[in-house]
Amino acid sequence: MSSSAPSSFAHRPAARGPFAGPGEQGLRLWRAAGEAIIAGLLIMDKNGPAVLGMPRYGGVMVVLALAGIGLVLVRRRFPVVSVLGLSALMGPVLAVGLLTAVASYTAARQTEARRRRGVLLLAGGALAMLSCFVFEPATALGSRPYGLVLGAMLAATTVLVPGLVGTAARQQDRLMRALRERTAAAEEARRLADSEARMHERSRIAAEMHDLVGHRLSLISLHAGGLEMALQKQAPELQEEASLVRGATRDAMRELREALGVLGPLGRDTGTDALTDATGTRADIEALVAESRGVGVPVEFSWEGDDLDGRPARVRRAVHRVVRESLTNVHRYAAGAHVTVAVTHTGERVEVRVRNGVPPVPPAATTGLGSGRGLTGLRERVGLLGGALEAGATPGGGFSVSADIPADPASGAQAEDVADAAPHEERPQGAADEPGRRPRRLQQGLVSAAIGLLGLAGVAAMMMLDVVLVDQAKPSPTSHPFPLRVGMPREQVKRQTLPDNDLARAAADGREPPRPPSATDCMYPWGFETPKGGRLPMVRYCFRSDILISIDHFTVPVVPEPHPPRGSRTHD
Repeated sequence: MSSSAPSSFAHRPAARGPFAGPGEQGLRLWRAAGEAIIAGLLIMDKNGPAVLGMPRYGGVMVVLALAGIGLVLVRRRFPVVSVLGLSALMGPVLAVGLLTAVASYTAARQTEARRRRGVLLLAGGALAMLSCFVFEPATALGSRPYGLVLGAMLAATTVLVPGLVGTAARQQDRLMRALRERTAAAEEARRLADSEARMHERSRIAAEMHDLVGHRLSLISLHAGGLEMALQKQAPELQEEASLVRGATRDAMRELREALGVLGPLGRDTGTDALTDATGTRADIEALVAESRGVGVPVEFSWEGDDLDGRPARVRRAVHRVVRESLTNVHRYAAGAHVTVAVTHTGERVEVRVRNGVPPVPPAATTGLGSGRGLTGLRERVGLLGGALEAGATPGGGFSVSADIPADPASGAQAEDVADAAPHEERPQGAADEPGRRPRRLQQGLVSAAIGLLGLAGVAAMMMLDVVLVDQAKPSPTSHPFPLRVGMPREQVKRQTLPDNDLARAAADGREPPRPPSATDCMYPWGFETPKGGRLPMVRYCFRSDILISIDHFTVPVVPEPHPPRGSRTHD
Protein backbone atom coordinates (compact mmCIF):
# COMPACT_ATOMS: atom_id res chain seq x y z
CA MET A 1 0.00 0.00 0.00
CA SER A 2 1.53 3.26 -1.13
CA SER A 3 0.05 6.68 -0.73
CA SER A 4 -3.31 5.11 -1.36
CA ALA A 5 -4.64 1.64 -0.89
CA PRO A 6 -5.15 0.91 -4.59
CA SER A 7 -1.54 1.57 -5.49
CA SER A 8 -0.36 -1.22 -3.23
CA PHE A 9 -1.00 -3.68 -6.03
CA ALA A 10 1.48 -1.75 -8.22
CA HIS A 11 4.18 -1.37 -5.61
CA ARG A 12 7.49 0.13 -6.55
CA PRO A 13 10.28 -0.31 -4.00
CA ALA A 14 11.12 2.93 -2.29
CA ALA A 15 14.62 4.24 -1.88
CA ARG A 16 16.14 3.13 1.38
CA GLY A 17 18.95 4.24 3.55
CA PRO A 18 19.54 6.86 6.20
CA PHE A 19 21.06 9.29 3.71
CA ALA A 20 17.92 9.97 1.66
CA GLY A 21 17.34 13.59 0.73
CA PRO A 22 14.93 15.84 2.64
CA GLY A 23 12.42 15.80 -0.20
CA GLU A 24 12.46 12.02 -0.39
CA GLN A 25 12.09 11.68 3.40
CA GLY A 26 9.11 14.04 3.35
CA LEU A 27 7.52 12.02 0.56
CA ARG A 28 8.00 8.82 2.53
CA LEU A 29 6.41 10.37 5.62
CA TRP A 30 3.39 11.55 3.64
CA ARG A 31 3.04 8.13 2.08
CA ALA A 32 3.22 6.39 5.46
CA ALA A 33 0.58 8.75 6.87
CA GLY A 34 -1.73 8.06 3.94
CA GLU A 35 -1.25 4.32 4.30
CA ALA A 36 -2.02 4.45 8.01
CA ILE A 37 -5.23 6.43 7.45
CA ILE A 38 -6.50 4.14 4.70
CA ALA A 39 -5.56 1.00 6.64
CA GLY A 40 -7.48 2.33 9.65
CA LEU A 41 -10.52 2.99 7.47
CA LEU A 42 -10.38 -0.54 6.11
CA ILE A 43 -10.30 -2.07 9.60
CA MET A 44 -12.38 0.34 11.68
CA ASP A 45 -15.22 0.83 9.21
CA LYS A 46 -18.39 0.50 11.24
CA ASN A 47 -19.90 -1.85 8.67
CA GLY A 48 -16.79 -3.90 8.00
CA PRO A 49 -16.69 -6.06 11.17
CA ALA A 50 -20.45 -6.54 11.17
CA VAL A 51 -20.48 -7.70 7.58
CA LEU A 52 -17.68 -10.15 8.34
CA GLY A 53 -19.55 -11.52 11.35
CA MET A 54 -17.14 -10.29 14.03
CA PRO A 55 -18.29 -9.04 17.41
CA ARG A 56 -16.67 -5.91 18.78
CA TYR A 57 -14.53 -6.14 21.87
CA GLY A 58 -13.89 -2.44 22.54
CA GLY A 59 -10.32 -1.74 23.58
CA VAL A 60 -9.00 -5.12 22.45
CA MET A 61 -10.32 -4.47 18.98
CA VAL A 62 -8.58 -1.08 18.89
CA VAL A 63 -5.25 -2.57 20.01
CA LEU A 64 -5.40 -5.33 17.42
CA ALA A 65 -6.36 -2.83 14.74
CA LEU A 66 -3.39 -0.60 15.61
CA ALA A 67 -1.11 -3.63 15.51
CA GLY A 68 -2.39 -4.48 12.03
CA ILE A 69 -1.80 -0.91 10.84
CA GLY A 70 1.75 -0.97 12.18
CA LEU A 71 2.49 -4.29 10.49
CA VAL A 72 1.26 -3.09 7.10
CA LEU A 73 3.39 0.05 7.36
CA VAL A 74 6.62 -1.96 7.81
CA ARG A 75 5.86 -4.50 5.10
CA ARG A 76 8.59 -3.18 2.77
CA ARG A 77 11.34 -3.23 5.38
CA PHE A 78 10.22 -6.42 7.20
CA PRO A 79 8.06 -8.42 4.75
CA VAL A 80 8.28 -11.70 6.67
CA VAL A 81 7.20 -10.18 9.99
CA SER A 82 4.41 -8.23 8.28
CA VAL A 83 2.91 -11.22 6.45
CA LEU A 84 3.11 -13.61 9.40
CA GLY A 85 1.85 -11.04 11.92
CA LEU A 86 -1.14 -10.03 9.81
CA SER A 87 -1.95 -13.67 9.12
CA ALA A 88 -2.03 -14.33 12.86
CA LEU A 89 -4.36 -11.35 13.41
CA MET A 90 -6.92 -12.62 10.89
CA GLY A 91 -8.43 -14.98 13.48
CA PRO A 92 -9.66 -12.38 15.96
CA VAL A 93 -10.04 -9.57 13.37
CA LEU A 94 -11.16 -10.84 9.99
CA ALA A 95 -11.01 -7.38 8.42
CA VAL A 96 -7.20 -7.55 8.74
CA GLY A 97 -7.39 -9.89 5.76
CA LEU A 98 -7.40 -6.87 3.43
CA LEU A 99 -4.12 -5.68 4.92
CA THR A 100 -2.75 -9.23 4.76
CA ALA A 101 -3.45 -9.29 1.03
CA VAL A 102 -1.49 -6.04 0.58
CA ALA A 103 1.46 -7.33 2.63
CA SER A 104 1.48 -10.69 0.83
CA TYR A 105 1.50 -8.99 -2.57
CA THR A 106 4.33 -6.66 -1.59
CA ALA A 107 6.42 -9.42 -0.01
CA ALA A 108 6.05 -11.71 -3.03
CA ARG A 109 6.94 -8.89 -5.41
CA GLN A 110 10.13 -7.83 -3.64
CA THR A 111 11.42 -11.27 -2.52
CA GLU A 112 14.04 -12.48 -4.98
CA ALA A 113 14.54 -16.10 -3.84
CA ARG A 114 11.77 -18.26 -5.27
CA ARG A 115 12.01 -20.88 -2.51
CA ARG A 116 11.93 -18.28 0.24
CA ARG A 117 8.91 -16.66 -1.38
CA GLY A 118 7.05 -19.97 -1.52
CA VAL A 119 7.87 -20.83 2.10
CA LEU A 120 6.68 -17.40 3.25
CA LEU A 121 3.33 -17.72 1.48
CA LEU A 122 2.74 -21.25 2.75
CA ALA A 123 3.68 -20.26 6.29
CA GLY A 124 1.35 -17.26 6.15
CA GLY A 125 -1.53 -19.42 4.91
CA ALA A 126 -0.94 -22.04 7.61
CA LEU A 127 -0.78 -19.38 10.31
CA ALA A 128 -4.03 -17.85 9.08
CA MET A 129 -5.77 -21.25 9.30
CA LEU A 130 -4.40 -21.86 12.79
CA SER A 131 -5.44 -18.39 13.95
CA CYS A 132 -9.02 -18.82 12.72
CA PHE A 133 -9.16 -22.24 14.36
CA VAL A 134 -7.94 -20.95 17.74
CA PHE A 135 -10.06 -17.77 17.73
CA GLU A 136 -13.24 -19.44 16.49
CA PRO A 137 -15.37 -17.94 19.33
CA ALA A 138 -14.61 -14.47 17.94
CA THR A 139 -16.25 -15.37 14.63
CA ALA A 140 -19.23 -17.15 16.26
CA LEU A 141 -19.29 -19.86 13.59
CA GLY A 142 -20.50 -22.53 15.97
CA SER A 143 -17.45 -24.82 16.23
CA ARG A 144 -13.71 -24.87 15.67
CA PRO A 145 -13.87 -27.06 12.53
CA TYR A 146 -15.85 -24.33 10.85
CA GLY A 147 -13.20 -21.83 11.95
CA LEU A 148 -10.52 -24.04 10.38
CA VAL A 149 -12.45 -24.20 7.10
CA LEU A 150 -12.91 -20.45 7.10
CA GLY A 151 -9.19 -20.01 7.82
CA ALA A 152 -8.31 -22.19 4.85
CA MET A 153 -10.54 -20.16 2.54
CA LEU A 154 -9.24 -16.85 3.86
CA ALA A 155 -5.63 -18.07 3.56
CA ALA A 156 -6.18 -18.78 -0.12
CA THR A 157 -7.99 -15.45 -0.65
CA THR A 158 -5.73 -13.10 1.30
CA VAL A 159 -2.31 -14.82 1.28
CA LEU A 160 -1.85 -17.25 -1.59
CA VAL A 161 -3.71 -15.48 -4.41
CA PRO A 162 -2.20 -12.00 -3.73
CA GLY A 163 1.20 -13.66 -3.36
CA LEU A 164 0.84 -15.30 -6.77
CA VAL A 165 -0.25 -11.98 -8.25
CA GLY A 166 2.82 -10.33 -6.71
CA THR A 167 5.04 -13.08 -8.14
CA ALA A 168 3.57 -12.49 -11.60
CA ALA A 169 4.10 -8.74 -11.18
CA ARG A 170 7.73 -9.40 -10.23
CA GLN A 171 8.21 -11.49 -13.38
CA GLN A 172 6.67 -8.68 -15.40
CA ASP A 173 9.04 -6.19 -13.77
CA ARG A 174 12.02 -8.38 -14.69
CA LEU A 175 10.74 -8.69 -18.26
CA MET A 176 10.26 -4.94 -18.57
CA ARG A 177 13.71 -4.33 -17.11
CA ALA A 178 15.22 -6.77 -19.61
CA LEU A 179 13.37 -5.05 -22.46
CA ARG A 180 14.59 -1.66 -21.28
CA GLU A 181 18.16 -2.96 -21.11
CA ARG A 182 17.83 -4.43 -24.58
CA THR A 183 16.44 -1.14 -25.87
CA ALA A 184 19.31 0.73 -24.24
CA ALA A 185 21.78 -1.70 -25.82
CA ALA A 186 20.16 -1.17 -29.22
CA GLU A 187 20.36 2.59 -28.78
CA GLU A 188 24.01 2.27 -27.79
CA ALA A 189 24.70 0.12 -30.84
CA ARG A 190 23.03 2.70 -33.05
CA ARG A 191 25.06 5.43 -31.43
CA LEU A 192 28.26 3.48 -32.05
CA ALA A 193 27.20 2.90 -35.63
CA ASP A 194 26.64 6.64 -36.05
CA SER A 195 30.04 7.30 -34.50
CA GLU A 196 31.65 4.82 -36.87
CA ALA A 197 29.91 6.48 -39.79
CA ARG A 198 31.35 9.80 -38.69
CA MET A 199 34.80 8.22 -38.51
CA HIS A 200 34.33 6.93 -42.06
CA GLU A 201 33.32 10.42 -43.13
CA ARG A 202 36.47 11.80 -41.58
CA SER A 203 38.62 9.19 -43.27
CA ARG A 204 37.01 10.03 -46.61
CA ILE A 205 37.99 13.64 -46.05
CA ALA A 206 41.49 12.43 -45.22
CA ALA A 207 41.61 10.45 -48.46
CA GLU A 208 40.55 13.45 -50.51
CA MET A 209 43.09 15.68 -48.80
CA HIS A 210 45.80 13.13 -49.41
CA ASP A 211 44.92 12.62 -53.04
CA LEU A 212 43.99 16.12 -54.13
CA VAL A 213 46.12 18.38 -51.94
CA GLY A 214 49.07 15.98 -51.84
CA HIS A 215 49.14 15.75 -55.63
CA ARG A 216 49.09 19.51 -56.03
CA LEU A 217 51.72 20.07 -53.36
CA SER A 218 54.03 17.56 -55.00
CA LEU A 219 53.66 19.45 -58.29
CA ILE A 220 54.37 22.75 -56.52
CA SER A 221 57.45 21.23 -54.90
CA LEU A 222 58.76 20.00 -58.25
CA HIS A 223 58.08 23.39 -59.90
CA ALA A 224 59.82 25.15 -57.00
CA GLY A 225 62.83 22.85 -57.33
CA GLY A 226 63.07 23.52 -61.05
CA LEU A 227 62.69 27.24 -60.46
CA GLU A 228 65.47 27.13 -57.84
CA MET A 229 67.83 25.42 -60.27
CA ALA A 230 66.97 27.91 -63.04
CA LEU A 231 67.45 30.93 -60.79
CA GLN A 232 70.84 29.63 -59.64
CA LYS A 233 72.35 30.88 -62.90
CA GLN A 234 69.96 33.58 -64.10
CA ALA A 235 69.03 35.37 -60.86
CA PRO A 236 71.02 34.15 -57.86
CA GLU A 237 69.42 36.80 -55.64
CA LEU A 238 65.98 35.07 -56.12
CA GLN A 239 67.27 31.56 -55.49
CA GLU A 240 66.69 31.90 -51.74
CA GLU A 241 63.03 32.81 -52.36
CA ALA A 242 62.55 29.73 -54.53
CA SER A 243 64.21 27.65 -51.79
CA LEU A 244 61.76 29.08 -49.27
CA VAL A 245 58.84 28.10 -51.51
CA ARG A 246 60.14 24.54 -51.79
CA GLY A 247 60.68 24.37 -48.01
CA ALA A 248 57.21 25.69 -47.32
CA THR A 249 55.80 23.06 -49.67
CA ARG A 250 57.72 20.34 -47.81
CA ASP A 251 56.40 21.66 -44.48
CA ALA A 252 52.88 21.69 -45.91
CA MET A 253 53.27 18.03 -46.89
CA ARG A 254 54.43 17.15 -43.37
CA GLU A 255 51.55 19.05 -41.76
CA LEU A 256 49.13 17.37 -44.14
CA ARG A 257 50.34 13.96 -42.97
CA GLU A 258 49.86 15.04 -39.36
CA ALA A 259 46.33 16.23 -40.12
CA LEU A 260 45.57 12.90 -41.75
CA GLY A 261 46.76 11.15 -38.60
CA VAL A 262 44.29 13.18 -36.54
CA LEU A 263 41.39 12.51 -38.86
CA GLY A 264 41.76 8.74 -38.41
CA PRO A 265 42.19 5.66 -40.58
CA LEU A 266 41.36 5.78 -44.22
CA GLY A 267 37.79 4.82 -45.07
CA ARG A 268 35.37 5.44 -47.88
CA ASP A 269 36.03 8.31 -50.24
CA THR A 270 33.71 11.16 -51.02
CA GLY A 271 31.84 9.13 -53.60
CA THR A 272 30.57 10.56 -56.87
CA ASP A 273 30.03 14.08 -55.52
CA ALA A 274 33.40 15.26 -56.88
CA LEU A 275 33.05 13.50 -60.25
CA THR A 276 32.94 15.21 -63.60
CA ASP A 277 31.98 13.78 -66.96
CA ALA A 278 35.66 13.53 -67.95
CA THR A 279 36.98 11.93 -64.75
CA GLY A 280 38.66 8.60 -65.51
CA THR A 281 38.34 8.88 -69.28
CA ARG A 282 41.29 8.78 -71.69
CA ALA A 283 41.42 12.57 -71.88
CA ASP A 284 41.52 12.83 -68.09
CA ILE A 285 44.40 10.33 -67.78
CA GLU A 286 46.28 12.11 -70.57
CA ALA A 287 45.88 15.38 -68.62
CA LEU A 288 47.43 13.76 -65.53
CA VAL A 289 50.31 12.47 -67.60
CA ALA A 290 50.79 15.92 -69.16
CA GLU A 291 51.01 17.52 -65.73
CA SER A 292 53.75 15.12 -64.70
CA ARG A 293 55.63 15.71 -67.94
CA GLY A 294 55.34 19.43 -67.31
CA VAL A 295 57.38 19.15 -64.12
CA GLY A 296 60.12 17.13 -65.75
CA VAL A 297 58.99 13.54 -65.13
CA PRO A 298 59.41 11.36 -68.25
CA VAL A 299 56.10 9.52 -68.60
CA GLU A 300 55.22 7.00 -71.32
CA PHE A 301 51.48 6.57 -71.78
CA SER A 302 49.48 3.88 -73.61
CA TRP A 303 45.74 3.14 -73.87
CA GLU A 304 44.24 -0.04 -75.31
CA GLY A 305 40.57 -0.59 -75.93
CA ASP A 306 37.55 1.67 -75.87
CA ASP A 307 37.25 4.81 -73.77
CA LEU A 308 35.61 4.59 -70.31
CA ASP A 309 33.04 7.35 -70.85
CA GLY A 310 30.27 4.71 -70.97
CA ARG A 311 31.32 2.91 -67.77
CA PRO A 312 29.94 3.56 -64.26
CA ALA A 313 31.22 6.64 -62.49
CA ARG A 314 32.82 4.65 -59.67
CA VAL A 315 34.90 2.66 -62.16
CA ARG A 316 36.16 5.80 -63.91
CA ARG A 317 36.93 7.39 -60.55
CA ALA A 318 38.91 4.34 -59.43
CA VAL A 319 41.03 4.48 -62.62
CA HIS A 320 41.63 8.20 -62.08
CA ARG A 321 42.65 7.69 -58.44
CA VAL A 322 45.06 4.82 -59.22
CA VAL A 323 46.89 6.83 -61.86
CA ARG A 324 46.93 10.04 -59.84
CA GLU A 325 48.15 8.39 -56.61
CA SER A 326 50.86 6.50 -58.47
CA LEU A 327 52.14 9.66 -60.20
CA THR A 328 52.05 11.55 -56.88
CA ASN A 329 54.26 8.88 -55.31
CA VAL A 330 56.66 9.18 -58.25
CA HIS A 331 56.84 12.97 -57.80
CA ARG A 332 57.52 12.54 -54.10
CA TYR A 333 59.91 9.61 -53.94
CA ALA A 334 61.29 9.02 -57.47
CA ALA A 335 61.55 12.42 -59.17
CA GLY A 336 63.20 12.08 -62.56
CA ALA A 337 62.61 8.32 -62.88
CA HIS A 338 61.12 6.94 -66.10
CA VAL A 339 57.42 6.15 -65.69
CA THR A 340 55.11 3.92 -67.74
CA VAL A 341 51.34 4.37 -67.52
CA ALA A 342 49.25 1.73 -69.31
CA VAL A 343 45.45 1.38 -69.32
CA THR A 344 43.84 -1.67 -70.95
CA HIS A 345 40.07 -1.88 -71.46
CA THR A 346 39.04 -5.37 -72.60
CA GLY A 347 35.27 -4.93 -72.32
CA GLU A 348 34.89 -6.87 -69.06
CA ARG A 349 37.95 -5.68 -67.19
CA VAL A 350 39.96 -2.50 -66.86
CA GLU A 351 43.65 -2.99 -66.10
CA VAL A 352 45.84 -0.08 -64.96
CA ARG A 353 49.64 -0.39 -64.72
CA VAL A 354 51.93 2.37 -63.45
CA ARG A 355 55.62 1.52 -63.19
CA ASN A 356 58.66 3.66 -62.52
CA GLY A 357 62.33 2.89 -62.68
CA VAL A 358 65.15 3.82 -60.34
CA PRO A 359 65.34 7.61 -59.78
CA PRO A 360 68.62 9.24 -60.89
CA VAL A 361 68.93 11.00 -57.52
CA PRO A 362 67.81 9.32 -54.28
CA PRO A 363 65.07 11.26 -52.45
CA ALA A 364 66.11 13.52 -49.59
CA ALA A 365 65.89 12.06 -46.10
CA THR A 366 63.50 14.83 -45.06
CA THR A 367 60.96 13.58 -47.54
CA GLY A 368 60.19 10.66 -45.28
CA LEU A 369 58.50 7.42 -46.14
CA GLY A 370 54.97 8.85 -46.33
CA SER A 371 51.88 7.91 -44.42
CA GLY A 372 50.97 4.88 -46.56
CA ARG A 373 47.35 6.03 -46.71
CA GLY A 374 47.25 6.49 -50.47
CA LEU A 375 47.79 2.83 -51.34
CA THR A 376 45.51 1.78 -48.49
CA GLY A 377 42.72 3.91 -49.90
CA LEU A 378 43.33 2.52 -53.39
CA ARG A 379 43.11 -1.07 -52.15
CA GLU A 380 39.84 -0.36 -50.36
CA ARG A 381 38.39 1.46 -53.35
CA VAL A 382 39.29 -1.25 -55.82
CA GLY A 383 38.20 -3.97 -53.39
CA LEU A 384 34.75 -2.41 -53.04
CA LEU A 385 34.37 -2.71 -56.80
CA GLY A 386 35.31 -6.38 -56.76
CA GLY A 387 38.80 -5.85 -58.12
CA ALA A 388 42.33 -6.24 -56.82
CA LEU A 389 45.32 -3.95 -56.44
CA GLU A 390 48.97 -4.91 -56.10
CA ALA A 391 51.77 -2.52 -55.23
CA GLY A 392 55.40 -3.23 -54.54
CA ALA A 393 58.99 -2.86 -55.55
CA THR A 394 60.18 -4.32 -58.84
CA PRO A 395 63.31 -6.49 -59.22
CA GLY A 396 65.10 -3.63 -60.95
CA GLY A 397 64.75 -1.29 -57.98
CA GLY A 398 61.68 0.60 -59.15
CA PHE A 399 58.08 0.46 -58.03
CA SER A 400 54.90 -0.92 -59.64
CA VAL A 401 51.19 -0.36 -59.02
CA SER A 402 48.73 -2.73 -60.80
CA ALA A 403 44.97 -2.59 -60.57
CA ASP A 404 42.46 -5.01 -62.07
CA ILE A 405 38.94 -3.50 -61.96
CA PRO A 406 35.67 -4.99 -63.27
CA ALA A 407 34.18 -2.84 -66.03
CA ASP A 408 30.67 -3.50 -64.64
CA PRO A 409 30.93 -4.05 -60.86
CA ALA A 410 28.43 -6.24 -59.05
CA SER A 411 25.31 -4.60 -57.67
CA GLY A 412 26.60 -5.13 -54.14
CA ALA A 413 29.27 -2.53 -54.75
CA GLN A 414 26.55 0.06 -55.23
CA ALA A 415 26.29 0.24 -51.47
CA GLU A 416 29.23 2.61 -51.63
CA ASP A 417 27.23 5.12 -53.63
CA VAL A 418 24.28 4.76 -51.25
CA ALA A 419 26.52 5.38 -48.25
CA ASP A 420 28.07 8.38 -49.99
CA ALA A 421 24.69 9.84 -50.90
CA ALA A 422 23.30 9.58 -47.34
CA PRO A 423 25.97 10.34 -44.78
CA HIS A 424 25.11 9.56 -41.19
CA GLU A 425 24.21 12.35 -38.81
CA GLU A 426 24.11 12.24 -35.07
CA ARG A 427 20.77 13.02 -33.48
CA PRO A 428 20.28 13.78 -29.81
CA GLN A 429 19.09 10.86 -27.71
CA GLY A 430 15.84 11.20 -25.79
CA ALA A 431 15.41 14.90 -26.49
CA ALA A 432 11.98 14.40 -28.01
CA ASP A 433 10.87 11.99 -25.32
CA GLU A 434 11.74 14.18 -22.33
CA PRO A 435 8.59 16.39 -22.39
CA GLY A 436 6.31 13.32 -22.43
CA ARG A 437 7.82 11.46 -19.49
CA ARG A 438 5.82 13.10 -16.71
CA PRO A 439 2.41 12.64 -18.38
CA ARG A 440 3.28 8.99 -18.98
CA ARG A 441 4.27 8.51 -15.35
CA LEU A 442 1.05 10.16 -14.18
CA GLN A 443 -0.95 7.95 -16.50
CA GLN A 444 0.84 4.86 -15.25
CA GLY A 445 0.18 5.91 -11.66
CA LEU A 446 -3.54 6.33 -12.33
CA VAL A 447 -3.73 2.95 -14.04
CA SER A 448 -1.88 1.32 -11.12
CA ALA A 449 -4.24 2.97 -8.63
CA ALA A 450 -7.28 1.71 -10.53
CA ILE A 451 -5.88 -1.81 -10.67
CA GLY A 452 -5.08 -1.70 -6.95
CA LEU A 453 -8.60 -0.51 -6.14
CA LEU A 454 -10.11 -3.34 -8.15
CA GLY A 455 -7.79 -5.79 -6.43
CA LEU A 456 -8.78 -4.68 -2.92
CA ALA A 457 -12.46 -4.71 -3.87
CA GLY A 458 -12.10 -8.24 -5.19
CA VAL A 459 -10.34 -9.42 -2.02
CA ALA A 460 -13.07 -7.88 0.16
CA ALA A 461 -15.80 -9.53 -1.92
CA MET A 462 -14.07 -12.90 -1.73
CA MET A 463 -13.65 -12.60 2.05
CA MET A 464 -17.35 -11.87 2.55
CA LEU A 465 -18.22 -14.74 0.25
CA ASP A 466 -16.00 -17.07 2.28
CA VAL A 467 -17.74 -16.08 5.52
CA VAL A 468 -21.18 -16.46 3.97
CA LEU A 469 -20.36 -19.87 2.50
CA VAL A 470 -19.02 -21.21 5.79
CA ASP A 471 -21.96 -19.78 7.71
CA GLN A 472 -24.45 -21.30 5.27
CA ALA A 473 -22.69 -24.65 5.55
CA LYS A 474 -23.80 -25.02 9.18
CA PRO A 475 -26.70 -27.45 9.69
CA SER A 476 -30.18 -25.95 9.84
CA PRO A 477 -31.79 -25.83 13.31
CA THR A 478 -34.93 -27.49 11.97
CA SER A 479 -32.99 -30.62 10.97
CA HIS A 480 -31.26 -31.68 14.17
CA PRO A 481 -28.76 -34.49 13.79
CA PHE A 482 -29.77 -35.54 17.32
CA PRO A 483 -33.09 -34.70 19.05
CA LEU A 484 -32.84 -32.11 21.78
CA ARG A 485 -33.35 -33.60 25.21
CA VAL A 486 -33.02 -32.62 28.82
CA GLY A 487 -29.46 -32.87 30.09
CA MET A 488 -27.72 -31.50 27.00
CA PRO A 489 -25.08 -28.80 27.51
CA ARG A 490 -25.86 -25.26 26.43
CA GLU A 491 -23.25 -25.28 23.62
CA GLN A 492 -24.80 -28.30 21.95
CA VAL A 493 -28.25 -26.75 22.17
CA LYS A 494 -26.94 -23.56 20.57
CA ARG A 495 -25.42 -25.52 17.71
CA GLN A 496 -28.70 -27.33 17.00
CA THR A 497 -31.15 -24.49 17.28
CA LEU A 498 -31.59 -20.87 16.35
CA PRO A 499 -30.06 -18.19 18.57
CA ASP A 500 -32.00 -16.42 21.29
CA ASN A 501 -34.38 -13.80 19.91
CA ASP A 502 -35.48 -10.64 21.74
CA LEU A 503 -38.76 -10.42 19.82
CA ALA A 504 -39.69 -13.98 20.77
CA ARG A 505 -38.83 -13.24 24.41
CA ALA A 506 -41.07 -10.17 24.37
CA ALA A 507 -43.94 -12.08 22.76
CA ALA A 508 -43.71 -14.83 25.41
CA ASP A 509 -43.66 -12.39 28.31
CA GLY A 510 -46.79 -13.01 30.40
CA ARG A 511 -48.05 -15.79 28.12
CA GLU A 512 -45.49 -18.53 28.76
CA PRO A 513 -45.90 -21.33 31.27
CA PRO A 514 -44.14 -20.93 34.63
CA ARG A 515 -40.38 -21.49 34.58
CA PRO A 516 -38.88 -24.37 36.58
CA PRO A 517 -37.87 -23.10 40.02
CA SER A 518 -34.22 -24.16 39.54
CA ALA A 519 -33.84 -22.52 36.10
CA THR A 520 -31.23 -19.79 35.93
CA ASP A 521 -32.08 -18.53 32.42
CA CYS A 522 -34.01 -19.48 29.30
CA MET A 523 -33.64 -19.21 25.52
CA TYR A 524 -36.44 -18.16 23.17
CA PRO A 525 -35.48 -19.09 19.59
CA TRP A 526 -37.82 -17.94 16.85
CA GLY A 527 -37.96 -19.74 13.53
CA PHE A 528 -40.68 -17.54 11.97
CA GLU A 529 -43.31 -20.24 12.30
CA THR A 530 -46.67 -19.77 10.62
CA PRO A 531 -49.56 -18.89 13.00
CA LYS A 532 -52.36 -21.45 13.22
CA GLY A 533 -55.81 -20.52 14.44
CA GLY A 534 -54.69 -17.08 15.46
CA ARG A 535 -51.92 -18.41 17.70
CA LEU A 536 -48.15 -18.64 17.12
CA PRO A 537 -46.29 -21.76 18.30
CA MET A 538 -43.13 -21.14 20.33
CA VAL A 539 -40.53 -23.13 22.26
CA ARG A 540 -38.57 -22.29 25.41
CA TYR A 541 -35.30 -23.90 26.60
CA CYS A 542 -34.46 -23.38 30.27
CA PHE A 543 -31.00 -24.05 31.72
CA ARG A 544 -29.43 -24.52 35.10
CA SER A 545 -25.65 -24.12 35.17
CA ASP A 546 -25.50 -24.42 31.34
CA ILE A 547 -27.43 -27.73 31.43
CA LEU A 548 -30.81 -28.03 29.70
CA ILE A 549 -33.48 -28.87 32.33
CA SER A 550 -36.71 -28.02 30.50
CA ILE A 551 -38.17 -27.86 26.98
CA ASP A 552 -41.57 -26.14 26.90
CA HIS A 553 -43.83 -25.71 23.86
CA PHE A 554 -46.62 -23.14 24.02
CA THR A 555 -48.51 -20.71 21.84
CA VAL A 556 -49.14 -17.01 22.02
CA PRO A 557 -52.04 -15.09 20.45
CA VAL A 558 -51.42 -13.17 17.26
CA VAL A 559 -53.34 -10.00 16.43
CA PRO A 560 -54.85 -10.48 12.94
CA GLU A 561 -54.14 -7.86 10.30
CA PRO A 562 -57.16 -5.68 9.46
CA HIS A 563 -58.75 -6.40 6.10
CA PRO A 564 -60.40 -3.66 4.04
CA PRO A 565 -64.19 -3.84 3.55
CA ARG A 566 -65.34 -5.84 0.60
CA GLY A 567 -65.66 -3.72 -2.47
CA SER A 568 -63.37 -0.92 -1.23
CA ARG A 569 -60.22 0.15 -3.04
CA THR A 570 -56.79 0.59 -1.61
CA HIS A 571 -54.33 3.13 -2.81
CA ASP A 572 -50.61 2.67 -2.89
